[in-house]
Amino acid sequence: MSRIAALLLSALAALTAVPTSAQSLTLVSLPVVYVSNPVVQQTHQGRALTPAAVVRPVQPRQDDRQALAAVRPQVYQPAALPVWKAPPFIDRRFRDYNRGIAQYGPFRVIDERRVALVGETDGSTPGFFRAMLRDFPGLEQLDMVECPGTRDDRANLSVGRMIRQAGLVTHVPAIGSVRSGAVELFLAGVERDIAEGAEFAVHSWMDPYGREAADFSIDAPENRQYLDYYREMGMTTEQARAFYDFTNSVPHRRALWLGASDMRRWSGRPQQAKTPARRSVAKPVPTLAYANVTFS
Repeated sequence: MSRIAALLLSALAALTAVPTSAQSLTLVSLPVVYVSNPVVQQTHQGRALTPAAVVRPVQPRQDDRQALAAVRPQVYQPAALPVWKAPPFIDRRFRDYNRGIAQYGPFRVIDERRVALVGETDGSTPGFFRAMLRDFPGLEQLDMVECPGTRDDRANLSVGRMIRQAGLVTHVPAIGSVRSGAVELFLAGVERDIAEGAEFAVHSWMDPYGREAADFSIDAPENRQYLDYYREMGMTTEQARAFYDFTNSVPHRRALWLGASDMRRWSGRPQQAKTPARRSVAKPVPTLAYANVTFS
């Protein structure tokens, strides 16, 4: 009898739990295209899908935004540069991201100044990030290498605010891929730097019930949390709304891919940064070691 009661309580808790939206897009072999001529690919968690009817648990949207002609990002205004003071320089030297000195969840510490993001974020990522800053307080730059997105949007936005508070620069190398919810982390940098060849992808978020951004009013808490975040990252109210509309211009099961020059229009860095000549590293890179971190 007690087991039956426990099962009933568990089912009731699952029904009343507040849904957590997610944005994650596993890497798909697709060409990078410019926003002025977008290519939209139907995907779900990185897997290409054939067009099919989708049963939604909510009232269908009047404007399902399936037509590519409705996607006109060139009419939006780019975001202003943040006012935070940038570090002395951005390190664009080539690094072997398979090596490092410590690992904290998806964060791989390359050296005392530089850390790479390789993997999805989730509910445990804020704790990993705090532990990493505790052990490496001199970190100044976050290289975004293989960033599919997030499984927990609330935790992801929390990590973004922590990146801004820590004063980190976000740098996407030429081999970098920043997709879905990871774009919010890129915008958190006190200075945002994109190498030619980097790629980005955006699409709408989706909660466990299949609801997306357009299923709520723009002033609903589900949408306001993103608009408020973009304001915190330096955008004006108009820029935040324009960027949010742009990211939601395709549904969750599809993806809009952007090249480096496209994303610079939103990052506040329209000019292309020049890559300095490679310099030799004084000390050999140590073997990757995993940090022994526990959380209560």
